[in-house]
Amino acid sequence: MSADDNKSTKAERDAAEKAVLDNMARLKALRLAREASMPQAAPKKKTAAKSSRTSSSGKGSTGKPAEKSPALSAWLAEQRKGGFRT
Repeated sequence: MSADDNKSTKAERDAAEKAVLDNMARLKALRLAREASMPQAAPKKKTAAKSSRTSSSGKGSTGKPAEKSPALSAWLAEQRKGGFRT
């Protein structure tokens, strides 16, 4: 390879790098403009959600809606009836 080939390959790499960086900057500007034009959602109050939710176990909330799950003994009995060994 000659010195001219090295210069042209470096120039091509630099041009490709500049194109990628320019595209990233353009996309970031578009994203920021889109986010600025969207109305902000009001933050949810966590204290109100915690007080209305009851937990049968004292381990805390999982963030899922409160659903009544079957008791462990009932679940185990159902598993035994189905032929599944636990």
